[in-house]
This record gives sequence, structure tokens and C-alpha cells, in this order.
Amino acid sequence: MREPDMQKLDALIGNLVGDVGASVSGALVVLGDRLGLFKAMADGEPVSPQMLAQRTGLKERYLREWLSAQAAAGYVTYDEGEDRFSLTAEQAMVFAEDDSPAFFAGAFEIVQSMWIDEPKVAEAFRTGKGLGWHEHSNCLFRGTERFFRPGYNSHLVADWLPALDGVQERLEEGAVVADVGCGHGASTILMALAYPKSTFTGFDYHGPSIERARAAAEEAGVAERVSFAQASAKDFPGRSWDLVAMFDCLHDMGDPVGAGRHVKETLGPNGTWMIVEPFAHDSLKDNLNPVGRIYYGASTLICTPASLSQEVGLGLGAQAGEMRLRKVVLDAGFSHFRRATETPFNMVFEVRA
Repeated sequence: MREPDMQKLDALIGNLVGDVGASVSGALVVLGDRLGLFKAMADGEPVSPQMLAQRTGLKERYLREWLSAQAAAGYVTYDEGEDRFSLTAEQAMVFAEDDSPAFFAGAFEIVQSMWIDEPKVAEAFRTGKGLGWHEHSNCLFRGTERFFRPGYNSHLVADWLPALDGVQERLEEGAVVADVGCGHGASTILMALAYPKSTFTGFDYHGPSIERARAAAEEAGVAERVSFAQASAKDFPGRSWDLVAMFDCLHDMGDPVGAGRHVKETLGPNGTWMIVEPFAHDSLKDNLNPVGRIYYGASTLICTPASLSQEVGLGLGAQAGEMRLRKVVLDAGFSHFRRATETPFNMVFEVRA
């Protein structure tokens, strides 16, 4: 048996203590989000467990333990002198304000689905058959929409669409847009709100997500210009699209090249294919960082199994990188591929025939 370096072992155990604490805190974030605790504290007023119980109708003893755990995590602020708890403005943005650019509670719902569905993924490891998106727990679908929506709110209209050559102008004048892999429709609805002269159709193969997207369009007051239909990336209907957008979904597809060929067939003259993908470098060593850790984990438990469950099963993974994405696009018959812009979490590509 090899002799361990005790200093390295202590450092590793220290990291593991932090990771276990983060895992436990994640479950408590989901609990607090579900019960409305963060929103009940969003005004920043310091509260005792008894006061929070009065606000929420929940039981004080449970709330004291939850508040103490959140304070230990740094997610809630504790005033020892007053024995009260509060949310700073920053903590409220992260946990209580769904539309803030820093909202993070949805991410923990995605992690919840990873824990719940781990046995299904283990079976996929054994059989190689993969695990379809639709086979996951419902918290994945809700969490994905809530996790990605803040980034779309911050960047889609302000930065990403203007970075595409001529696309913003066409949208302002009145364009027809397909949002493929739209999920709950957050990106589709956001574009519709920003460009009232354009019309939008969201496509997704997952029926329950389409139903939720339709309800969301009604709630947002854009249902007259936004429609949603159940269809895959290789067979969505329509022709002469000015813009076909795919947000954080190309790498989940079993046959992204086939999807690209279908996009090429359906684009109108001078049409643009906009691809938004998780940020990744081309080399593994350059992705060994906190963001890469999250994305490789999601890729192992969600994205790669989804691709391997479909025909072709290319298995790009959530950290495909620009070189592999470029190859997909060129193999699909396109000649123009450009990274238009990026954030710490996403890369945005402009594709044309």
C-alpha cells in the first residue's frame, strides 16, 4: 500500500468537508426556495425565527435550524447581538429575486435532479443506452429554465443578438424566428418582448415543456406573436426562417450534424443560425476550473446520457469546445462559423451558409 502524503491528505479532506457542506446547503436552498423563505426575507429586515414563522406560517423550531445552517453557509447573515437573521442585498439577488442577473436557486434544482436520477445514470453506464431528457425528474426541467433565464435576461437582447451581423436590425424590422430546443420558452418570450414586430416559434421534443412554454407566453402577454410546437431539431417545420436559435441544447442532441443540416434547409436567404453553448476551452486542462467542474458534472449526469439515448449518439458533452462545434457546423454544410461573443458561462456562435 502506498504511503500518503499527510499534508496532501489533510488538504483533500478539507476540500471534501467543503463539498459535503455545499451539497447539504444545496438541499437547504431548494427547501427554502420551495417554502418561500428567501422571498419572505427579501426586504432585508432582520428577523428572529419566531418572526419568520409569523410571516410564513411555518414552525419556528424548523426555521431556527434552517436559518442557522444558512448562516453557517454564508447564505444568510446572522446578527449575534440581536439574535436575528437577514438577507443582504446581494444574498437577496441570488436567492430571492427570480429575474435578477445573479439568481442561483434554479441551479440547485438541477443538482437535485442529479441526485434523484443517479441510479438511472448508473444503469446507463452499464448498458450504454443513455438516458433521455424526458426520463429525468421534473425538477430538472424547472431548474434548467430558472438557472439559464437570468443569463438570458442579462445578455440575450443586450449583447448576444447585437453581436450577430445584421440580426438585430432584421428583428427590429420584423423577422421570423425559430427557437429550437426552447424548453419552457424563456429565451423565446424574452426575444418576443424585445422585438414586437417579429414573430417567434419555439420547438421542443418534450411535450410537458411545450405546455409550460405556452402558459408562460400567455402570462407574458405575447401569445399572439409567439407559438410553441412539439418537434425535434431534425424535423421542426417551416421554411425561410430569418433566425434559428439554439440555446444550450446542441450538445444534448444525438445527431447535431443532422440537426444542422435541417437548419440549413429551413433558413431563408441570408438567414442566421445562432448557437449558444456552455463556455469551454478546446483542451481538457484548460477546463479544470470551477465552471468546468460544474459543466463536466452536468455533462456526465445529464447531457452525454441524453445524446447517447438518441440516434447517432455523437455525445458531444457540455464541454465540447469551439473546435468540435466548428466541425459539427462544417459537416452540416455551412461555410461561415464565427464566435460572436462570450460570457464566463456561454459561447455565442454565428453560423451562415
